[in-house]
Amino acid sequence: MDVAFIDDDDALRAANTQALMLAGYAVTPYPSATAALAELDASFSGIVVSDVRMPGMDGLELFRRLKRMDADLPVILITGHGDIPMAVEAMREGAYDFIAKPYALDRLLGAVRHALEKRRLVLDNRALRQAAETASVDMPLLGTTPVMERLRQTLRQIADADIDVLVEGETGSGKEVVASALHRWSRRVARPLVAVNCGAVPETVIESELFGHEPGAFTGALKKRVGRIEHAHGGTLFLDEIEAMSAALQVKLLRVLEAREITPLGTNEIRKVDIRVVAASKVHLQELVRRGSFREDLYYRLHVAAVRIPPLRERKADVPLLFGHFLGQAAKRFRRPAPLITAAIRDHLASHDWPGNVRELAHYAERVALGLAEDTPPPAPDDAPTASLPERMEAYEAAQIRDALAATHGDIQATLKRLGIPRKTLYDKLRRHDIDQGAYR
Repeated sequence: MDVAFIDDDDALRAANTQALMLAGYAVTPYPSATAALAELDASFSGIVVSDVRMPGMDGLELFRRLKRMDADLPVILITGHGDIPMAVEAMREGAYDFIAKPYALDRLLGAVRHALEKRRLVLDNRALRQAAETASVDMPLLGTTPVMERLRQTLRQIADADIDVLVEGETGSGKEVVASALHRWSRRVARPLVAVNCGAVPETVIESELFGHEPGAFTGALKKRVGRIEHAHGGTLFLDEIEAMSAALQVKLLRVLEAREITPLGTNEIRKVDIRVVAASKVHLQELVRRGSFREDLYYRLHVAAVRIPPLRERKADVPLLFGHFLGQAAKRFRRPAPLITAAIRDHLASHDWPGNVRELAHYAERVALGLAEDTPPPAPDDAPTASLPERMEAYEAAQIRDALAATHGDIQATLKRLGIPRKTLYDKLRRHDIDQGAYR
């Protein structure tokens, strides 16, 4: 329900209800303040429009009771000429607006539109505060969308199975968070989680970094060094950006995975290691195997269990919750109160595709907390490629379909009703945008 409309005049109530419904609002009419109070409670997400002069409980008393129930609930009062001083007093007490009779329909529609916008902002900010207050260590994996529920369930199932895991996901999607969750939920939690970014360590030192070395193994090797693999003994080894690993090093890693043993540089000594390997890639390794740039045997050795992290654009319904968490974290770190979000920020959260995924969202929340976020996203550089209008329209349409599927848990009938399109049209769009309906069930 968008609008609760209260008026004891049957004709006026019916006419205004019809006008609001024709304008696209969901309206519930009530013949009295008592009837409205019997149904409205603190969970009401709409606004109230009420006549002032009514038998029994009048509109002013209704407003005061609603204010005690929810101080931020917008109440619009409709008054006769003699009631204007009373309405002005109600405005001082917090009524949203008053409309004097007789009034033009545009006046009512404008007041309702603005009141609903304020209401939505209030509810959005409440949701963000609640997200920040209920945050936990697993918050980056938070999500109510089906894909995130399945991801958490999968991680729980394989966490204690002591098998190697391949994690695939775009940049900033949370691959390290998944690795940390797998380690934290496993029986290896008492031993270290050792992370190595294969793309960040220079090729000249990565072998020593992984396997360790003995004194004199190479120029500059003055003392013994325990490698990351050996340091992870009893725990978990997280190899990020494994797609960047050289062919020669892939051969040596395969030997580690098969035999669970290493030979540090500068010695022939073989050392047994008890490790669980979680490897992560921001590209599909199977495609690299087809191109010949990644070993097929290593791929299948890592692919004992595979986890795909959905990009943020595929779970847009989770954006407000994550943003609320990150905004609360940032405000606490910067020692300032979390700011209220504006309509522009809310629209940006809903319309942006978040190519940098959760990491980009977290950085945006930090800018908002510092008051540095513009009302609109910064313009792209002159030399940056920009999407054409048809491409942006296609992206918006795909996002709306994904949101509807997420909200209905993949129920096609409910999705059709939500989008207001024929079944054949929906299936055509699912194929065109490569959207898997089953992923939302």
